[in-house]
Amino acid sequence: MASRNRGGNKLCQSVWRSGDSLDQGELLKKAIRWVINESIFIDIKKHGNSTWSASSIAILAILTAWMPSPQLTEAFSKARELSPKLFGVLAVHTYQGMMRALVSNGSNLMMVLWHRIHDLMEAVSPEHFRISTWLPLAVDGSRFTTPRTKSNEKAFAAQNYGHGVFAKRRTKWKNKSRRSKKLAPIKPQIWLTLIWHMGMKLPWCWKTGPSTSSERHHFMDMLKTVKFPHKTLFCGDAGFVGYEFWSMIMEQGHSFLIRVGGNVRLLKKLAVVRRHEDLVYLWPDKAAKKNQPPLVLRLIEVTTIKGTMYLVTNILEQKQLGIGSLKKLYPLRWGIELQFRSAKQTFGLGKLRSRNAEHSLVELDWSLVALTVIQLLAVREQIPMKIPPERSSVSEAIKAIRHAVDTWSETKPKGKNLKARLQQATKDDYTRTRSKAARYKPNYKDIPKATKPIVVNANAKQRAKYHALMKAA
Repeated sequence: MASRNRGGNKLCQSVWRSGDSLDQGELLKKAIRWVINESIFIDIKKHGNSTWSASSIAILAILTAWMPSPQLTEAFSKARELSPKLFGVLAVHTYQGMMRALVSNGSNLMMVLWHRIHDLMEAVSPEHFRISTWLPLAVDGSRFTTPRTKSNEKAFAAQNYGHGVFAKRRTKWKNKSRRSKKLAPIKPQIWLTLIWHMGMKLPWCWKTGPSTSSERHHFMDMLKTVKFPHKTLFCGDAGFVGYEFWSMIMEQGHSFLIRVGGNVRLLKKLAVVRRHEDLVYLWPDKAAKKNQPPLVLRLIEVTTIKGTMYLVTNILEQKQLGIGSLKKLYPLRWGIELQFRSAKQTFGLGKLRSRNAEHSLVELDWSLVALTVIQLLAVREQIPMKIPPERSSVSEAIKAIRHAVDTWSETKPKGKNLKARLQQATKDDYTRTRSKAARYKPNYKDIPKATKPIVVNANAKQRAKYHALMKAA
């Protein structure tokens, strides 16, 4: 894995801080070099007789994603013109050449950039990097639409759509308008499972796959391939449940805080415990038959303005994670939904542009890397001004970067250059007086809701099985 190079961070930061009088191009160059330099890719080995360097191809991909062009080839042409002017080097001369390089080497480059961005997050704002000693990471999934081409349909579209088990259930829907609605052919979509930092409001890592992918399986794959820091706390909604799933998190030495509903069955009074009234056990019959131990958990009932929700965590001691911390931490998970909206609507990833399946994955991956760099640069400039990450505006930060790209050869006044515009990229601080609820709401009666989890007392057979298992252990 790439070296940390923290000394280089301080050097780049000092140059950037003293660059108020530089032109837009120099400020843009210093900002990119603060994140990407050749030393972080020291362990990356190129394939074949490639002539490009790892940093140059990563910079070219990020510049391409920053260009607001309707066509990828046009965006690449603009990035190809700007890259040698800023950095004196051009990784490749053709769009196809860049795509071939990213298809074969992009995953390794992106893994290095993830670790680099994680280090910079902690260096920029240690007080927001951890909340109550925990590293809070939210996890959720969303779909990104691709053009309807043969390549994309073969790779991403759901097979036999409209002929599966769920199609047969349409006759049971209560809403007649939905029941009579004809199923249109589904668009080819990429499923993205995102892990998002709840304190810094920045993407942490992600995994992509076809539209039929499982976000839980994606998350389990990332647990195997991505190294997470000590005392990481994963927060998820009611879809991230299961014995195998939670066991893997605990085996990796991490913790979780998951909302649960009627899809979870928990046991009480499985063992004699004098304290912990909220103690429950997850022990499905399948695990018990295999002599696998139950998972010891806490079930917390939290009452909010919107109603009552039930949270499960493997942190048993209230001193480590009390009710106050729970009420503060879990609502922060909602920010990942805003991140999806920023990526799709604000950054323009609502519909990808690549007509080739491999290129679509590359486009989504490096667009997310480019957006993360923009957000990180904005937070970096705002933290010294006592502006917390939740006040940072993604749309204004994107405008600041794209303005610097368009005016790279100009010298702006101190209050209007790239650094100043990133500092000013904040949300409005007005107080909302009206509800954000839409005036028109479709009469859908089949919207699923998270109900109360099923909690039952363990029977004599389960208690005997548990005591025999503990005695054997």
